[in-house]
Amino acid sequence: QVQLVESGGGLVQPGGSLKLSCTVSGSIFSSYAMGWYRQAPRKQRDLVAVIGSGSSTEYADSVKGRFTISRDNAKNTIYLQMNSLKPEDTAVYYCNRKPPFNDWGQGTQVTVSS
Repeated sequence: QVQLVESGGGLVQPGGSLKLSCTVSGSIFSSYAMGWYRQAPRKQRDLVAVIGSGSSTEYADSVKGRFTISRDNAKNTIYLQMNSLKPEDTAVYYCNRKPPFNDWGQGTQVTVSS
């Protein structure tokens, strides 16, 4: 059974930065494409960034140029560096495989507000 543990969220002012982390256990991490997803209140969960097993990256248009996804296979961990944060980035952020496992972690709340 895979376990996904996200951390690093918090309250930040517009224009600020946060770095999220996600540690994965119970799977062959290095062979998977992994992604960061987010879900704002009353909205569907959306994929915002993906990193392939070979470390290629893709981003949603809404975060392109502001967010950077990376991975450390030795630590079974992926990261999301978020810069120039906007109020519309407010959401619970989750990591998962792309396509996702059935199991999800608890997520980490990111709130961008002055």
